[in-house]
Amino acid sequence: MSARWHPSTIALAAVTMVVAVLLYSPLFVPILSSFFVVSHGQVDWSRPSLSAYAALSGNREILAALRTTLVVGLCTVVLSVVTGTLLALYHHGRRSGRALLQFIVFLPFLMPPVISGLALLIFFREAGIERSLLTVVIGHTVFVLAIVYRTVLTRLQSMSPTLLEASYDLGASRLQTFCRIVLPNLASAMAGGAILAFALSFDETMITILVTGTQTTLPVRLWAMMRLGFSPDINALVALILMFTALLCVLAAHFLVPRRSAG
Repeated sequence: MSARWHPSTIALAAVTMVVAVLLYSPLFVPILSSFFVVSHGQVDWSRPSLSAYAALSGNREILAALRTTLVVGLCTVVLSVVTGTLLALYHHGRRSGRALLQFIVFLPFLMPPVISGLALLIFFREAGIERSLLTVVIGHTVFVLAIVYRTVLTRLQSMSPTLLEASYDLGASRLQTFCRIVLPNLASAMAGGAILAFALSFDETMITILVTGTQTTLPVRLWAMMRLGFSPDINALVALILMFTALLCVLAAHFLVPRRSAG
């Protein structure tokens, strides 16, 4: 029997399939339900329809929460990519303070979100900052900064020092070397980190609940709707979010997975 069909390999594949089914099969329920009529809490599988998607387009509260989520996500991406890249460059170029820097960056990401949210809430209250979308963006940036920082730093550490030495030997300044050598090599890592940061910001709930003001994001809105029950158009929203999330995963893999050279 070949190694490919060894009993341990078959058993591992079976366990993997069972785990995958248990994890992902619930996701297909709202997707399938979004294409059928829901009446009195029951799905009529004999009546395919796109009414849920039509109802979603007219749900102003959900659309407003979605717009808020996108604004927060985009602002978080910009701040986290700029800050994370600068911190990664500092870490790569300096020997002192690296351990302290990594501790500060990774601590909010490794702590439970409720602890990070409470810490931010206390900070904003003591600083006299009113809770608003600004505080949500700051909270999300603090949370996702570690992802961008680690992604960019890993790419920096994998760069060959000879590239920088060759650039300096040819008479390029530090700014020219950064713009023409370092930045192009970091572009894909920054893009991948930005996608991951946006995905985490889009999904973040606990920190948002603690630091948000009058405007609410989509996860917080869905959290509040759980007490009253979901309307049929939520199935359509879940289906669209899952498709969007899958696209983000594909894009992140495209930018972060190393490519083999053609030669």
